[in-house]
Amino acid sequence: MLRITKQTDYGIVLLSHMAAEPERLFNAPELAEAAGLPLPTVSKILKMLARDGLLDSHRGAKGGYCLVSAPEEISVAEIIFSLEGPIAMTECIDDGPGECQQEGSCPLQANWQLINTAVRQALQGISLRQMAGPMGPQLVQLASRSAHSSLQP
Repeated sequence: MLRITKQTDYGIVLLSHMAAEPERLFNAPELAEAAGLPLPTVSKILKMLARDGLLDSHRGAKGGYCLVSAPEEISVAEIIFSLEGPIAMTECIDDGPGECQQEGSCPLQANWQLINTAVRQALQGISLRQMAGPMGPQLVQLASRSAHSSLQP
């Protein structure tokens, strides 16, 4: 089963809440309460998102966090990358060249790279604005079946 971590799920929830009022500063306690999440978890996620440039952090009594870019300019792929690292379907995609013991003889590596690219592109095509809004008819248009006929038996 392919899953994102709870941390990333929570990060998308927090960012979606912020996307409703993108110009506003949000503090960790209010976001924790709004999302029903523990404050330490929310604080950790906000710091990670700020470290990777998705949020701006403002110190002081009236400080907080705000989105660096408009919600339509932030992709789900960027959020996942910030909270989990590179998007990789298998370890041979995640590791650098020479890291996989089967690299020279694996007949599936190119196909896994094709799948990984499709997943990454799909996630890059979904914005925070789309995630924060009501679900439309379809968030992302996947490639037609005939385009990937080389993967069919």
